[in-house]
Amino acid sequence: MKASEIRKMTPEQLNEKLTGLKKDLFYLRMQHATNQLDNPVKIREIKHDIARVKTVLAELSASDKQ
Repeated sequence: MKASEIRKMTPEQLNEKLTGLKKDLFYLRMQHATNQLDNPVKIREIKHDIARVKTVLAELSASDKQ
């Protein structure tokens, strides 16, 4: 997911996306632990997406305080 796509979302959508990404990460970790994960790079991609969403949320909350 690109940062430009994330910046177009509302804070409510971002929070929903963050929740979904965290669930995805949990399931990927479970699959990895049981040796059922075909592509372990997906874990890193999900972590990066989580960081992007959190960054945009922080930027939005900082701009609201000004």
